[in-house]
Amino acid sequence: MPVRNHRCVTRKVGPDHPLAGKTVYIPAMAEASIEALCATLRWMGIESRPTPPSDARTLELGSKHTSGDECFPAKITTGDFLKIAQQPSFDAKRTVFMMGTTDGPCRFGQYAPFLHKVLREQGHGDVQILSPHGEHGYSDFQDFDTAFVRTAWRALVSADILRKLLLQTRPYETLPGEADRAFRESLDDFCQTLEQSCSDSACQMRSLTAALLRARARFHAVPARFDPRRPLIGIVGEIFCRLNNFSNQGLVRRLEDQGAECWMADIAEWIAYTNVEEVRNLRLAGRTYSWEMLKSKLRSRIQHADEHALRSLFVEDFAGYEEPRVEEVLELARPYLPFPGAEGEMITNVGRSAYLALHGADGIVDISPFTCMNGVVSEAIYPKLSRDYAGIPIRNFYFDGQQSDLERDIGIYFELARLYGEKKPYERVFPSRFSPQRENIDMPAVLRRLSGSKLRFPCQWRSGLKKFRCFLSRVMHMPE
Repeated sequence: MPVRNHRCVTRKVGPDHPLAGKTVYIPAMAEASIEALCATLRWMGIESRPTPPSDARTLELGSKHTSGDECFPAKITTGDFLKIAQQPSFDAKRTVFMMGTTDGPCRFGQYAPFLHKVLREQGHGDVQILSPHGEHGYSDFQDFDTAFVRTAWRALVSADILRKLLLQTRPYETLPGEADRAFRESLDDFCQTLEQSCSDSACQMRSLTAALLRARARFHAVPARFDPRRPLIGIVGEIFCRLNNFSNQGLVRRLEDQGAECWMADIAEWIAYTNVEEVRNLRLAGRTYSWEMLKSKLRSRIQHADEHALRSLFVEDFAGYEEPRVEEVLELARPYLPFPGAEGEMITNVGRSAYLALHGADGIVDISPFTCMNGVVSEAIYPKLSRDYAGIPIRNFYFDGQQSDLERDIGIYFELARLYGEKKPYERVFPSRFSPQRENIDMPAVLRRLSGSKLRFPCQWRSGLKKFRCFLSRVMHMPE
């Protein structure tokens, strides 16, 4: 649609749509991503909310209605949904619970039928379960057209970007809480922009990119001092546990408190992987030349183009943090796991761990539920991968809702990562914010510090740029 004489028009579902007049609840797996997905549903005229924050009541209800054979995310999502069902205003006929599903050996494929069974036993059999399937890249939302699927993809990629900006900024902020404030304001701004965006694809993209540029400005305004000596820890693992702060007991923040910066695997990576799997399965079924294959190929191409358009706004910010193509992740995993053959998150975890090592990470942490098959298989492979990549420390953290001495384990692991960082052979690329110019050095302030400090030039120092820079660095890191 041409820009000239363009009038924005919103797209809403009609009263005969199966979800019209109902409220869709989505498990609060990842902060930002779920809010953005809810905003996409509201853009279509469907009321949607994340499940309430998980708490002790979540674990109580989840434990009561599970046997212990289920993995930890099943317990959390079941508990959160049951909390909603116990609210006085709950109306089963006007409520929809979203729970994705998939094939393969992972227990995730049983979440939706298990949830339906529990709800039926509790007298809430009228609750509708919305289950997009991983076989089709989670694009098979009920009675939704491609406009919704494309907008949902843009929302998830944008949420990944906001989370990345947060993790890149928060460890270096000089005023605690400012990065989280910028993140929350940016997320609210983005969701509001998305809800009110035009149904025309190009017009919508302009609105979303404007919102992301405003987010970029907010994060740039956060007072921070970027120190390249801070270790970089890559985060992989089971998608729910690694992204859900309640599930992993705030492990990312605990790593930051120890002095780390974290680089977390995105949601977009998993969806891209399911797209690759869909193409492979169609070929195995003899449907290489079929309407389904054409749709899958077109969807992947459009998603890649949209992702590139959104991430290109942050080329400078993400220098050295570029996300790999899923094909590269699969190729890096090939020496350790047979592909095709092995499938699921074990493939992406191993491949991404190799990618992170090559890009200068100081350590890798795998966050998974206790007894998670993908986590167990990955853990068996990590020792060989570590040896192949100069001994990079890789640590599995498993979670099942029980308390453990995380601080001790994190402290021991972080020391290993720090020691590896001193001798790692893989160079890390730093974005421009780590350069001295971004620190806005105020030379008069430096001189004032010198005049009031006890720091003196040692007599054995010789003149030279290297010595002066070392001295200046010491001055700038002195306490006020």
